[in-house]
Amino acid sequence: MVVWLLQHDSGVWWTIISSMITVIIAGGSGTRLWPLSTSHSPKQLLALTNERSMVQQAYDRAAVLGSTVYVVTEASHSEALRAQIPELVDASFLIEPGRRGTANCILFALDYIARHHDKDEPIAFIHADHHIRDIKGFTRSFEVAAKVSQANNEITMIGIEPTFPATGFGYIERDGELDAGSGVYNVQSFKEKPNFETARQYMESGNYLWNCGYFVGSTNTFLNEINRSAPDLKEAFDALSAISEYGSDTYNQAYLSLENKVIDIALIEKAQSLAVVSAGFDWMDIGNFKDLHDVVHKDEDGNYSNGENIHTIEVENTYIRNEEPGKPVAVIGLDNVVVVNTPDGILVARKDVSARCGEIAKKIQA
Repeated sequence: MVVWLLQHDSGVWWTIISSMITVIIAGGSGTRLWPLSTSHSPKQLLALTNERSMVQQAYDRAAVLGSTVYVVTEASHSEALRAQIPELVDASFLIEPGRRGTANCILFALDYIARHHDKDEPIAFIHADHHIRDIKGFTRSFEVAAKVSQANNEITMIGIEPTFPATGFGYIERDGELDAGSGVYNVQSFKEKPNFETARQYMESGNYLWNCGYFVGSTNTFLNEINRSAPDLKEAFDALSAISEYGSDTYNQAYLSLENKVIDIALIEKAQSLAVVSAGFDWMDIGNFKDLHDVVHKDEDGNYSNGENIHTIEVENTYIRNEEPGKPVAVIGLDNVVVVNTPDGILVARKDVSARCGEIAKKIQA
């Protein structure tokens, strides 16, 4: 493994790891972006912010971290993902037989990696549906996280400096900088999605980061923490790893028998020691149309339109998309709205409450 030294602005020297394993978590259905995102074509497969789909952009970032990249997804989307990332061989796609939550998804990946790689090699877990422009900053942050994890033998997270009092994200309370000026901290506590006033207090205190769900650590580091803090996950991992053939019918049945668990609750919030790196890059979780409208290019009136046969008069601050070019879409005299037409449905919503289309999508799916 190749290493080199990187000098932080503060003068602190870090030994940086030039390569790590990256696991892209590419599950979920993104119902809050209905009717663009659907169960058969979820948001990670869509080109939402440029000509590359969200998972393709995630792969572009992962490939900078190292040459070993895995994608974990559920069986129904595996072929579409393979088609979108032809650079990866079939063995790089770890196919869950069914969704069992992020905790088991990570166990699923750790078991495969433990069978095929050095158990002390760092692993970065990232998500397929995040919007990030600063690839260099992204790379530096993960390299620092890998070094911290190896030096301290603890799972290291990456947190985002809040730019507004968000109520849709969890928060990481940081405490005790591990190296002065380095942007690396001990984790004091976790806070669930707060109300607006609490989020404002978090932001003003300067002690909190958004929890974006990024984790770095070797297989041994994860398993050590699982053994200490999450006996139920240890039991699940032991059951999977005891099956000789990964991905066999026996293996898949054992995986499907696991209880659905979220990694934050099942492990991270119970962990005895964690570190967090304050991210040196921009970040947005494209969770709804307001988020999407915030990151796409708009005209001088704040309007974004995508597709043919769109006709507008006196509109401002709108997101308009037409996926059926044979059908004209007209929007007149509106402000702060989302209008989306696809073969799966039509959405017209006030932008600030457009996330509630997830409720509609679930009704339609039911």
